[in-house]
Order: sequence, then C-alpha cells, then structure tokens
Amino acid sequence: MNNFICNEPRLMPILKLLIGDVLSGTTSSGVHHRGILEGWFGAHLWNSRPIVLLATALLVFAPLVSFKRLDSLRYTSALSVALAVVFVVITAGIAIIKLFNGTVAMPKLFPELDGLNSIWNLFTAVPVLVTAYICHYNVHSIDNELEDRTQIKPIVRTSLVLCSSVYIATSFFAYLLFGEGTLDDVLANFDANLGIPFSSVFDDIVRVSYAAHVMLVFPIVFFALRLNLDGLLFPTWRHISRDNKRFAIITIALLTVIYLAAILIPSIWDAFQFTGATAAVLIGFIFPAMVVLRDSYGIATKRDKILAVTMIVLAVLSNSVALYSDAMNMFRKKEVA
Repeated sequence: MNNFICNEPRLMPILKLLIGDVLSGTTSSGVHHRGILEGWFGAHLWNSRPIVLLATALLVFAPLVSFKRLDSLRYTSALSVALAVVFVVITAGIAIIKLFNGTVAMPKLFPELDGLNSIWNLFTAVPVLVTAYICHYNVHSIDNELEDRTQIKPIVRTSLVLCSSVYIATSFFAYLLFGEGTLDDVLANFDANLGIPFSSVFDDIVRVSYAAHVMLVFPIVFFALRLNLDGLLFPTWRHISRDNKRFAIITIALLTVIYLAAILIPSIWDAFQFTGATAAVLIGFIFPAMVVLRDSYGIATKRDKILAVTMIVLAVLSNSVALYSDAMNMFRKKEVA
C-alpha cells in the first residue's frame, strides 16, 4: 500500500503528455527528439501523438481505471515503483561509468545570476517542485482500505522518503550525465549516443521503462480525481462504486477530457509550470489552510490560524509572480520563433 501515495504525483494531462513525448517524440528549443516508436519504425500516421495516446487510453488506461478499489492496483503500483528505480539505476550507472572514463564534463555547480531575470526563472522552477509533492489526496482513500489504520503514518513517511530519493537521484545523475545540455524533459536526452557501448539499447530501456511507469501510475491518480469529482457533483447520492452507470459516465468523460488536454498542451515544461502555479498550490497549500481557518470542530489554535493565513498569503503572492513569469517566457519564445 505504501506505493499508492506518492508514485508520481502529477495531474493526468501531464502524465499522458509524458507518454506522448516518450513514445511519439517531442520538440524542444526547435530541435525534434524522436520518440521510441518513431526511432524504431520511422514517422508514420499510426505512431503520431494523437493515435498513440488514443491507443494507450483504450488498451491500457481503460481497463486499469475500471477497478473500484485502490487495493486492486497494488501490484501495478509496486511495478511502477520498480520501473522508476530501473530508470534511476541505469542513469546513475551510465553517469558513473562516464565519470570514471573521464568523459563527463564538469557541470556548473552554481547558477549564473542575470539580475532580475534570474529571479523570474527561480519562480518558474518552484511550481514544478511543488507539483512533485502534491500527493496527499490519496491518503484518505488508502486509510479507508487499510485493515490496521495505524499504519498510515509510516506508509506516508516511507512514500515521501522513497519519492524524494528517486527525485534527487534522478536530478543529480541526469545533470552529471548531460550537464548544460539537460532538457526540461530529461527523457528527451535519451535519444542520442550516450558515449558508451550499446548506447541505443540503454536509451530504449530507459524510455520504455519510464513510459510503462507513467502508464501504471495514471490509474492511481485518476482514482482520486474521479472520486472527488463525483463527490462534488453528486454529494448526496450513493457511493460511486455502487452505481455502475454513474461510474462509467464519469470515467469516460474524464478520459476524454484528459486525452484532449494531452493533445493540446504544447510542452511538458509549460504544463508543469502552470499546473504547479495553480492547481498544485491550491491543493497543497491554499485549500488545507482554508480548512484550518474554517475549523469546523473548533480544534485549531491561534498559532494554527496565523500559520494558515501566512501560508495563503505567501502562496498567492509567490505564484502570482510565477504565473506572470511563465506568461512572459511564453511570449518571448513566440517572439523568437
């Protein structure tokens, strides 16, 4: 069960966007990076992003999101964690081999500060980090299915430690391996010669394992979205797991919206920036603080309420700056293009 909480805490369109990038390719800074299918078979209509994502939705997502209990996804969850570890181990192994061979360039240890522009860039990076830890919406569902509910705290701690370790190891070894050439979507870096024997094989293993990892994570995040949307739209109706018709309608509608969003979003970096500065901040900071301020059971202390107000003010201010910076960066890219 500990794998359920923090497997890959991102919003569903971002997950499908990642799958599209890995399987069908992506374009970054005017350079096209081939996807797995494009690299194997060449560019064709059948392996274009819309077709690949549609096939993934029908053949992989539809069966997995049909389960009505999180516990039914325990094996796919465990497998997704194992695949994430495979990605980290291979990336670390390649970086270490190249380091010992002396073929890794020394990356910059400190950023280049360019006045106010550097501050704006910092605010665009923070929402991406925030998005990575928006995972607590599954805690209640997991807690409800546990036989021993005292296990929830060690489960949460283990999940956070595991995910933090994967994130830190991935960022460290990827930056060591690719240096200043590290792309916003680091998976796009694995479409070229890595400078080691069987480079193309390792490229494919990394991207295939991560694509499979994201596919197996999707149903877990989708479970919480469907449950909460149903509670918002039908608060007085019986539980969605007992109403097959409502369950099917909401599931199909959500999959359709997510598919369209994944097709229309231009890049993974844009998706992370804007979702991190909006939905992630609301879910992670503003909504919990509002719950504390509402204090329905009269248990919040004065200190709790002061912290809640402070959290809301800081979240609104910092992410207003982030949204402004994100918008300006997008306009600058269009002007350059």
